[in-house]
Amino acid sequence: MTRRALVFPFAVAVLLAAGAVALRGNWPWTRLSDVPTARPILVTSPFRIVRDTLHGGESVATLLHRQGINGLDLTALARVLRLDPTRIRAGLVFSVRRDATTDAATHVEFRPNPDERMRFVRTSAGDWRAESIPVRWTTDTIRCSLEIAADQPNLYAALDHGVCDGAVGPDERQRLAWQLSDINAYTVDFSRDLQAGDRVVAVLERLVSEDGEVRLGSVLATSEAVGRRTFKTFGYPDAKGGLAYYDQKGAAVKRSFLISPVDFRYITSGFSSARFHPILGFWRKHEGVDYAAGAGSPVKAAGEGTVTVAGWSGGYGKLVEIRHRSGIITRYGHLHDIPAWLHPGAHVAQSEVIGHVGMTGLATGPHLHYEFRVDGKARDPRSIKSEPGAPLATSKLADFERHRALLAELLARGAAPTPITE
Repeated sequence: MTRRALVFPFAVAVLLAAGAVALRGNWPWTRLSDVPTARPILVTSPFRIVRDTLHGGESVATLLHRQGINGLDLTALARVLRLDPTRIRAGLVFSVRRDATTDAATHVEFRPNPDERMRFVRTSAGDWRAESIPVRWTTDTIRCSLEIAADQPNLYAALDHGVCDGAVGPDERQRLAWQLSDINAYTVDFSRDLQAGDRVVAVLERLVSEDGEVRLGSVLATSEAVGRRTFKTFGYPDAKGGLAYYDQKGAAVKRSFLISPVDFRYITSGFSSARFHPILGFWRKHEGVDYAAGAGSPVKAAGEGTVTVAGWSGGYGKLVEIRHRSGIITRYGHLHDIPAWLHPGAHVAQSEVIGHVGMTGLATGPHLHYEFRVDGKARDPRSIKSEPGAPLATSKLADFERHRALLAELLARGAAPTPITE
C-alpha cells in the first residue's frame, strides 16, 4: 500500500479518537476554562477635590489655614508669578486636591483673572512649586440689535430684550450697555434722546473660553437711529493698540466735553432761572442739571482739566470743581465720595472717575448736580456744542474707508462667522 493510501485511514482514526475524548471530557491538555483567574480589580479615585470660597474680609492665608495647608508660602510663590495676593477678590473659588489615602493637600488651584489659572503643586520633598496656566479663548464677531420700546425706555432694559447673534449673559449685556454709552457719550444722550421705536445696533467681539465661559471684547462699530437722526461710529486701531472711534468721514467721535458725566439716568431738574427748591421751600435759580442715578454710580470728568475744589461745599455737599481751557468750569455736586488722590491742583483726564453719586448737602435723593460755567456765567449743559473731533491723518484714510466698509456691512447684515482680520 502506498503512503498516499495510508493518509486517509490515519486521518479518520485521529478524528474518531478526538471525538471520543471530547465526549468523555478528558482533555490531554489544560483548558482555558480550568485556569484560575483573579477577581476584578476595583479602581477608586486616588484623590478628591474640595472647593472653598474666599470670604469678604479674609486673606488667602486664612483660607489655606482653614484647609489645613501648611508650608505654602503664597506671598513668595506669587512674587514669582507677579501676583499680588492682597488684590485677590472675595468670592474667588479655590480648588484643593487631596490624596484619597492621607487626605493631605497636593494641589491648590484658582483663577485670579479670566486669562490664567494659578496652580500650586506639592512636590515629593514636601515643598510647593507654582505655575501659571493660560486659559485659551477664541474670538468671533457677533451683532446685537435692540429696539427701544415704550415699556423699555433705557438701554439696560432694551438690551435685556435685544437680539444678539450668539449667547451673551446678563452681566455681559450690562457691560455692553456701559461700552455703548461711553463710545457715544459725545453724540447721544441716552438719558433723554432715546424714544420708542429708536434702534441701536452694535458689532462686537465675543470671547469664549475653553470652559465655555463667554465675555465680550471690543465694540467694533455702532449705529443709533434716534428720532430722525442716525449716528454711526467705527472703531479703528490707535497707536496704543486699542481702538479709537470715528464717524463715517473719519473724524474722531471724541469731543472736548461729554454730553453728560453720569450714565443711565433721567433728569429730575433742568437748568432754570426759577425753580422751587424741595428743601429750602422757596423759588430760586437752578444753574445746572440734576441727573437722578443709583447711589454709587460713577461720575466722570466731562473734559480734561485741573481740579480747583475737592471737598465739602455747603449745599453742594461733597463737590468737585474742574477748570478747563477757554475759561470753562464744570461742577459736580452731592457726591457720595471723592477719591483720595483728587485734590486741588490734580490733573484729570476726560471720562476719569472723580467720585460717585450720592445725596450729600441739600438733596432729597441720590443724584448728580452738574454745572457748566463759561467765564463765570452758568450755561445749560445740554445746550453746549463741543468742538468737532480731529480727523484721521490723510495717509490712513484709504485704509480706514476699507475697514469702515466691512464694518458697515456687518452692521447692516449681521455677524461674521469668523473674527475680523486684516
